[in-house]
Amino acid sequence: MALGATFAALRHRNYRIWAAAGFVSVIGTWMQVLGVNWYVLAKTGSATSMGFTVLLQALPTLVLSVWGGALADRLPAKPLLIGAQGAHALLAAGLAVVAVTGVGGLPAIFAISLATGAVSAIEGPVMGRWASSLVDRESLGNALALGSLTNSAGRILGMSLGAVVVAAVGPALLFAANSVSFVAVVVALFAVREGERHAGQPAAADAAPADGGIRAGFRYLLRQPVVLVALALSFVLGSLGRNYQVTMAAMSDGPLHGGASGYGLLSTVFAVGTVLGALFAARRAELGYAVLVGAGLLASGLQIVAGLAPGTLSFAAVILPVAAAAVVIDTTVGARAQLDTDYAMRGRVLAALAVTGSVSAAVGAPLLGWLSEHAGPRQTLVLAGMITAVATAAAGVALDRLRERRLAHRLTRVLAAPAARPARRVAATAARVVRPAGAGLAAATAATARVVRPAGAGLAALPAVAAPRPTVLAGASPVALPGATAAARPGAGRLRSSRAARAAQDCAACAPHRGRRRSRWSALRSPYAHRDGCPAA
Repeated sequence: MALGATFAALRHRNYRIWAAAGFVSVIGTWMQVLGVNWYVLAKTGSATSMGFTVLLQALPTLVLSVWGGALADRLPAKPLLIGAQGAHALLAAGLAVVAVTGVGGLPAIFAISLATGAVSAIEGPVMGRWASSLVDRESLGNALALGSLTNSAGRILGMSLGAVVVAAVGPALLFAANSVSFVAVVVALFAVREGERHAGQPAAADAAPADGGIRAGFRYLLRQPVVLVALALSFVLGSLGRNYQVTMAAMSDGPLHGGASGYGLLSTVFAVGTVLGALFAARRAELGYAVLVGAGLLASGLQIVAGLAPGTLSFAAVILPVAAAAVVIDTTVGARAQLDTDYAMRGRVLAALAVTGSVSAAVGAPLLGWLSEHAGPRQTLVLAGMITAVATAAAGVALDRLRERRLAHRLTRVLAAPAARPARRVAATAARVVRPAGAGLAAATAATARVVRPAGAGLAALPAVAAPRPTVLAGASPVALPGATAAARPGAGRLRSSRAARAAQDCAACAPHRGRRRSRWSALRSPYAHRDGCPAA
């Protein structure tokens, strides 16, 4: 595809403004994440306390995201987003005050982290629904992919700048910079033109309350089996195949003997992989369920290979496409969750998606850590990869059935294409040569009767007696008819050329069909049946 198609969503003015503001905000957010982690680690010297801070920010998502989804579907988005950006700016400024003055200490940091997670839980579905209205339906998948690209690039840049700043002047400046970054989002909200928004309903209806609330959202999701299967697959892949911050650390500290420097290299390679995955997803004209299943199988297979990698460099080479596949999976699930659901329920569907991601991280990280400690990092990667591969294959079969067996239809079209004619020709020849077991026994008996002559016949040849040919139904095989004998199929049980077999099995009325190359699906039918349109059928 052309380069312009990779950035198709940027053709929309509203999305260009929003993407630029989001990039600034993402940089500030990751600078704050690094600053909080460094501050807690410097004050306590405990990695457990640092992990507890991360948990406090993620915990509200499990509880409040469903409320945020209901608010996203019932209230106008712009006031909610402006209020959320203001709350984020105040909380970041509070972190800066704590870092400079020391007032409140660690309890204040923990409280602000919890409040930040609560605001993000409410804001997430609202922002997702709002951002989806900035582009048309055809560009939504590209917009989500570019959003993943923005997050990955902003994370790399934010962490890099944050490491320099925190080493020079401390974390307070990082918190202050993040507080200012939210101003860009507020400016973008006012710069967006309402008349150019794209939504399932007119932009003015954004403020109309949707039917029901949280329960209505759950009832709606239960009636969407395709989306449920996609969410279930996202949970399995996210819990066992996505928590590489745990498995990378275990592999680097264990069998790879890479230490802290090796873990830093693997983290950088993983970040680069996410950028490549976002670019790949952006270049796709459509992100369908086939892409989801393919990326899941690829990531699962490579995860097994990663568990067998002998060194840090080989492990990094495998991690790169795994990270890319992870972004493709997330982008595809997010796109299908919005495109395949009702616009009035989009906020609640996005909330369910956020809860799925949070639960998968909360369940998968401790489980993978426990397995790495007791079974070994390599065994953990191999086992988790096998489980995710089986789950992905099962989800692919389920999605195929729920979507009216489109895979079977696609395979039929592939086999019917001209490129598949040699394979069909071989299958047709095999069908003519290989006979059922019962028919082969009858043919052998008939051949023996022709070779062994009765006593006293001497060298005189017995006159040939033509057996009457039984009536054959169109499309049926005489082998399956009661009373059918081997005489109904001359020369059965012997290997004959395709030309001789065709002449023996076709009647005179089918002669015109024999002059045409047999390259269609009719060649796979029973070779003893009349052709379509045969007058004798």
